[in-house]
Amino acid sequence: MEILDTVSRIVHVGTAIVLVGGSVFTLMVLMPAAKKLPDEPHRQLAEAITGRWRRFVHLGVLLFIVSGVYNYVRAIASHQGDALYHALLGMKMLLALGVFFLAAALVGRSARLEPIRRARCTWLKVLIALAALIVAISGYVKVRGIPSPPPVAAQDGGSARG
Repeated sequence: MEILDTVSRIVHVGTAIVLVGGSVFTLMVLMPAAKKLPDEPHRQLAEAITGRWRRFVHLGVLLFIVSGVYNYVRAIASHQGDALYHALLGMKMLLALGVFFLAAALVGRSARLEPIRRARCTWLKVLIALAALIVAISGYVKVRGIPSPPPVAAQDGGSARG
């Protein structure tokens, strides 16, 4: 199981690097540079990039879900009764659903989500902020480790009478 644990962890972290890194690159490098293009070449570039990036996003979300569920199932037994761990992991999962939604909406074709694509810069900032929060939670949970169980109170055989 150790090899599968390692592969799952590598897939999870590697996927985060590619997708979050791609989002940061898009927001901070590609979009500002593309603004300098005339309208038609800008539109063509945006369509070409979105078409290719869509595949990465869809595969990445799948890899995140599969590796995340595997990692969770493997770790859960070690954290029974650890309320902080469960709260942080629950928060991380909810934030991840938000990231998945935004990533899919930004590369999607749904007319109903066109307002998100029109405000791409704003929603990429939100996506990146959520991803940074997920990374912070993940880092804390990993460094925090597994807390020791609380000491069991000593049983007093007699009664205290006064």
